[in-house]
This record gives sequence, C-alpha cells and structure tokens, in this order.
Amino acid sequence: MKLRYTPTSPYVRKVMVCAAETGASGDLELIPTDLLDADSDLPGDNPLGMVPTLITDDGDRLFDSRVICEYLDGLHDGDRLYPSSGAARWKALRLQALGDGILDAAVLCVLEGRREPGERSAAFVAHQKGKIERALDALAGEAAGLGGRVTIGAVTAGCALGYLDFRLAEDRWRERRPALAAWYETFSRRPSMAASAPRDPA
Repeated sequence: MKLRYTPTSPYVRKVMVCAAETGASGDLELIPTDLLDADSDLPGDNPLGMVPTLITDDGDRLFDSRVICEYLDGLHDGDRLYPSSGAARWKALRLQALGDGILDAAVLCVLEGRREPGERSAAFVAHQKGKIERALDALAGEAAGLGGRVTIGAVTAGCALGYLDFRLAEDRWRERRPALAAWYETFSRRPSMAASAPRDPA
C-alpha cells in the first residue's frame, strides 16, 4: 500500500496512529506529497488534491482519514478500533466526529493566520475557536470513558489535542480541563502517538 502524506497533517497522523495500532505500519510505503506543487500528480489519485490518500494493493484510491482508518482496521484480526455494533460503536464514531471537528476548526485558524495581515478576519478565527472550546469541554466531560480499549474516538481525540499543542499552544487548552489533560498525557505516550508526533520540517 502507498500513503501520500505531508509530515505535519493531523489527518495523516490519524492514519499513521491507526496503522501502528493495527500492525499495518510495515505495509505502508510513504510518499511525501507537496500540496502546493502545481505539477503534482496527486489529483490523479485524489481529485480533491488532499492528503492522506491511500493507494491499496488492489489499486483502489481511498480518502479521507476516516475512510482510510476504517479500511486499515479491517485488515487485522485484533481488537477493532471501530467497534462493530451497539453503543460502543456510536460512542467511538461520535468521539471521532468531535475530534475531527476540533481539527477542522484548528486547521482553519492556522490557515487564516497565514493570510496577509490585512486579509485576516478576527471574527472568523473567534468563531472557529469557539467551536474548539465547546468541543474540548464536551471531550472533557467524557474523559473518564476515554481510557481502556483504544478506539478511533480516542485516536482522533488524541491527534486533535496534539495538533492544538503543535499549532495553537498559546490557547492553553488544558486550563479548566484537568481530567482530559491527564488522559492525554497518558495516551500521548503510546508508541503509536510518540512515533507520529508532529514536527516542522528542518
């Protein structure tokens, strides 16, 4: 399998964590991809021109992170990151949606901050950060249930919190959320998380 990626994408990190947790890391050939390269062949694999994009051994093209993570979870015989049915499944999917929502809003804040100063919208950033704060409070309310079996919900929440540390550390998300911070400190030490921690290219 081939995974088209950029090193700082939190959505790519989700896939990398899932690959490690399911034992698929060794089956992935990583293909660095420049999203701003006008001559990139990425649109041939993903018409949206986004990463992560997975090319399976059968030649199928899969995107986005939610689809790729579920695909990888179907390749092993261990405990599933996506519970098969019942309340556990809906909880995992709900937490995934919450974590992805944090990531979506955080990425928009980062991109807005890279615009020319005169083109930036403080109101837009405030709106996105309001989403992040509400979602963090919701996650904090479920912190006690994030431990135990690892699911796609925990993976996505962990990647979202890691991205906030990476790109929006000045917002100090841990304040007022000690239980969530304690869970993350433990979860972030998992080998899959430690190996995929985001770093800006040298």
